[in-house]
Amino acid sequence: MNPQATAPPRPDGATEAHLPQKSDEKPGSRGLRYRLRVALRRPTTAIGLLTLVLFGYLIAVPIVTMLMQAVTVSPKDALVVQQPAGSLTSYYLWRVFLSPVAADLFWRPLVHTLVVSACSVVLSLILGSGLAWLLTRTDLLGRRWFSTALIVPYMLPTWAFALAWTTIFKNRTAGGQPGWLESIGLTPPDWLAYGGVPITIIFTLYFSPFVILLVGNALTRFDSQLEDSARMLGARYFTVLRTVVVPLMRPALISATTLILAKVLGEFGVTYILGLPTDYNVLATSLYRNITTRENGAAAVIAAAIIVIGLLSLWVDVHFLKEARRFVTIGGKGAMDRTRPLGRWRLPATALCGCAFLLSVAVPIAVLLLSTLMHRPADFSADNFTFDYWFGHGLDTPGFTDGVLVSGAVWSATWNTFWIVGVAAVAAGVLGNLVGYVVVRSPSRLLGTTLRQLTFLPYLVPGIAFAVAYLSLFAVPRGPIPALYGTATILVLIYMAEQMPFASRAGISSMMQLGPDPEEAAQVAGAGWWRRMAGIVLPIQKRALATGVLMPFIAGVRSLSLVVILAVPGMDVLTTFAIKLVEYGYTQAANGVVLIVSAVAFGGTYAIQKTMKTDLGRGLGG
Repeated sequence: MNPQATAPPRPDGATEAHLPQKSDEKPGSRGLRYRLRVALRRPTTAIGLLTLVLFGYLIAVPIVTMLMQAVTVSPKDALVVQQPAGSLTSYYLWRVFLSPVAADLFWRPLVHTLVVSACSVVLSLILGSGLAWLLTRTDLLGRRWFSTALIVPYMLPTWAFALAWTTIFKNRTAGGQPGWLESIGLTPPDWLAYGGVPITIIFTLYFSPFVILLVGNALTRFDSQLEDSARMLGARYFTVLRTVVVPLMRPALISATTLILAKVLGEFGVTYILGLPTDYNVLATSLYRNITTRENGAAAVIAAAIIVIGLLSLWVDVHFLKEARRFVTIGGKGAMDRTRPLGRWRLPATALCGCAFLLSVAVPIAVLLLSTLMHRPADFSADNFTFDYWFGHGLDTPGFTDGVLVSGAVWSATWNTFWIVGVAAVAAGVLGNLVGYVVVRSPSRLLGTTLRQLTFLPYLVPGIAFAVAYLSLFAVPRGPIPALYGTATILVLIYMAEQMPFASRAGISSMMQLGPDPEEAAQVAGAGWWRRMAGIVLPIQKRALATGVLMPFIAGVRSLSLVVILAVPGMDVLTTFAIKLVEYGYTQAANGVVLIVSAVAFGGTYAIQKTMKTDLGRGLGG
């Protein structure tokens, strides 16, 4: 019998007939050619190459195109620069960094950005770490409830808190309706109503949940016997904290710092709402103003600077994490997670957590809701309450005369949000799982590594800078690709590309938990690749796929920085529609739309928890 005719198919898709025969070639050359031929015959290689081309165009090419705009003359500035359009120039670098307007364009916004970022990081770490310690290492009252309640701000749009702040503290500097305090005769100073102080407070309240999650989970895995041993040797409590706890918590603290810094750099909504009235610009708002005035070259330079700062923060993160690996614990069955009794401090600690919940969740949502039910701000008399801003018609707001829930413009923005973000989320989830399949299953380590790093790149680029990159690439026709600016297609593409770091990581993590044995068994039985994917891989990975779809959907629904310069009239989503209402001074309507966005984001997060049978606070609390 011919053994070649009866041999079962190999899991890698090759047969004995395809194996290289004896020849005079060097063994290394034969091995390389064999691996290349095997790789080319596997579906993972074709999928990997196709996704590499796709994400190269959707992620790398826009960034390169934007950077090119920073050093090439635009047609608009050809006369100013006295060079032909498209030629290399240092004009935009000079304009942003050295010109008489450089202070307003870059240096002052840079200082504001660094101050707000540093203060937000420090205060978030202090507040979040303290709350995480109370939730994980003490007998706090209701700590299981607080472990979920205190991370609710993570589920809401950042700038919802800014709208709540302006509803209370707004003064007549910005015009329009007065804030609640001014309505009762108390006029807040500008430094409290607008600028760096309220921006920092809001960022602190919003980003503390990140610290609670990261530090809390690290504390949960921390062996309390290490503390006991140090105390038995005579170390004081703060000495134990400084020499034992903090070094072991350093990876979580560094990760939280990098995450907060990256978010603050690209955050647009909060700084726009609270910085615009007093001309308090950060890099994100300076970038936006340059785009709206069609100063694309200067905008590209500022966007590149934001990316460089983000990359520097990542480098610092990697460097300190390497140092932090010197501090490790050897855990096992003997590890203990003992809670510390608070004694007479138990009620004050519980009150502190309650205040944190009130300030970060209950008060902002209640203020936004109440503001939509009042004709006159801060007037709590019965005849002042109304549902007109939700259901009414013929309101005294020109251009927006219907209530939020009966307005055709709001329903149009809602429909755009659901179908645009929905399509992008499904595409991101499916492609993220394909990326995970290629990275884990591909015989080419180079292909897998390149694809993995490429899909992670949007994480390093703040949202508004990524939007500028897309505007640079898709504002004009390029080859067979038409101009996409002003269409729904560009919104779908940028939503999808921006969420690939999370979708691809979810796909990679889930595929690493799925061994190759089920696929190999099906292949031996004669099942083709499509049959294996439909019958084995996808059914097993359905929960990972659901997460890969829902997470991008939630992030997309509440995202503003990513699309604020790409959405045009008629193609608004809820976030861009709300920011336009803010610009018009329609406080009640804007707050109503933001409440809708918050409800969708919160509901989506709740759906993820039910789908995954877990919760964001898992591992925190008792």
